[in-house]
Amino acid sequence: MPHATADDGVKLYYEETGAGRLVIFVHEFAGSYRSWEPQMRHFGRRYRCVSFAARGYPPSDVPEDPGAYSQARAADDILAVLDHLGEQKAHVVGLSMGGFATLHFGFRHPARAYSLMVGGCGYGAETDTRERFRAEADTIAETIKRDGMPAFAERYAYGPTRVQFENKDPRGFAEFKAMLAQHSALGSANTQLGVQRERPSLYDLVDEMRKLTVPTLVLTGDEDWPCLLPGILMKQSIPSAALAVMPNSGHTINIEEPDEFNRIVGEFLAQIDSGRWPMRDPRALSASITGMKN
Repeated sequence: MPHATADDGVKLYYEETGAGRLVIFVHEFAGSYRSWEPQMRHFGRRYRCVSFAARGYPPSDVPEDPGAYSQARAADDILAVLDHLGEQKAHVVGLSMGGFATLHFGFRHPARAYSLMVGGCGYGAETDTRERFRAEADTIAETIKRDGMPAFAERYAYGPTRVQFENKDPRGFAEFKAMLAQHSALGSANTQLGVQRERPSLYDLVDEMRKLTVPTLVLTGDEDWPCLLPGILMKQSIPSAALAVMPNSGHTINIEEPDEFNRIVGEFLAQIDSGRWPMRDPRALSASITGMKN
């Protein structure tokens, strides 16, 4: 099976299809490399598309030490895949945990990205929910270790930003839940402890956002409540960012609404590839509401 090797020796499984400019898909905590199948099939017609399993997600390695998992490592694992593929740059498309990794990839390796698509990014970012999110990460890790993945999936899959998927597409939702139940309990628990719980708040990264000039699309569902205000923060702070909101949609937008997701992301990539993506006009940041000041 094809693997890239991270700088600490962890092997990362990936699949690829198509030819052209490289697009790397980075999955969420409850997903896997398989979650991107609707995008691999769609974008593989005109791009070289790669979806990889994060560390802790078989067939990738599952390090036993939670210290082997972190937000910085998640970003650098994208770089490891990119280097292994022999490409200088890629469009990087991430959702949720993968959206955070994509954003941090932009901070750490901006010269290696054509663009960043930061989807469903914001859980635990707001200051008034920070400690609750960290406590929930501990609870999730303890629950997984105690009860196992099948029992955990029966609870986690029905979160307040995932029921939208179940209501729209029961068959697709059942497949998503079944795949979640197959994840590594050790890898999932360690991911919660090392990546999710310890990642910095987006509100502490505004200075880094202001320096980011890689073309960026922030994409979220309008019922993905924890991501709405952080999405606005990223739009305001990143001078190269656009914000798109998908109506009546929750967190798992790439499989909940694959056609709309592919349309929005496809238009974004086309603008980058044609050299038409704009930087924000500084006049758009005026403190005046109307532009008419005394």
